Amino acid sequence: MVFTSFEQIADRIKTSGIVKKIVVVSADDAHTLEAVMKAKNDGLVEPIFIGEAAAIKATLKELGEDAEAFEIYDESDFAKAAALGVKLIKEGKGNALMKGKLDTSQILRAVVDEQNGIGHFFEGIYMSHIAINWVPGYHKLLLTTDGGMNIHPNFDIKVSIVKNAVNALRALGYDNPKVAVLANAEKVDPKVQESVDAAKLKEMNQNGEITGCIIEGPVALDLAVNKAAAEVKHFESEVAGDADIIVSPNLFTSNTLGKSITELQGGKMAGMIVGADVPIVLTSRGSSTEEKYNSIITAVAISEN
Repeated sequence: MVFTSFEQIADRIKTSGIVKKIVVVSADDAHTLEAVMKAKNDGLVEPIFIGEAAAIKATLKELGEDAEAFEIYDESDFAKAAALGVKLIKEGKGNALMKGKLDTSQILRAVVDEQNGIGHFFEGIYMSHIAINWVPGYHKLLLTTDGGMNIHPNFDIKVSIVKNAVNALRALGYDNPKVAVLANAEKVDPKVQESVDAAKLKEMNQNGEITGCIIEGPVALDLAVNKAAAEVKHFESEVAGDADIIVSPNLFTSNTLGKSITELQGGKMAGMIVGADVPIVLTSRGSSTEEKYNSIITAVAISEN
């Protein structure tokens, strides 16, 4: 299974007949509530709200909703709201977590708390950011990682970044996602660490240490997404021109790639943190309602039933 649009992801949720719950922390934010209510009214999610209850109810009423029909926890303190959101997830009351108007660091602090959190970095399992992008001109959705969490990941973190991305697409129904691990060229250069790491990841895939995917690397971006370019350079690979996942060597590269897609090409994206107990929607507070909506539906689609 391969998706070419976010509408297809929404259709998959509807077909499943399973309406999942999303816990929204510091939900008293107009764009966040608008996106959540669109997903709710489309029959895709059931929200639980945490935040300043009076403000949440006022915005819901402005959106034409019955504010009394929703489960709302009145907690205006950001740190306490984040801790409560994580607690509800641990209690099995939500399939995904979403950041409202609080800072990313505030919600992540609760997520990675060693005693009460839902992240597992202390067990050697690292969380990472994924962006699933609709790219004009590309023949399917394209996942880029990690553009929002790990700044200069070492090799162990890169292993988690790859596994997290693969697990996300497999949860969507992909059988064997194609992973392109970026470098400046297709040959290993001991002076270029990203090429060395890419080759090691490919070797782990071939040895059965990373499964459920096909990994190619090192590979430049043009060969990963453009089959004609790969043919010109006589680069043969199942991934060439058909990548599902682009793994960048650092946050700056992936973040720049993602913003190039949206800002220069008119693409659309969904962003979230994966590798915790549930997906965590962590879009910018300045993100559009559409981006938040895409992120919500994608997060619940990849979450456990």
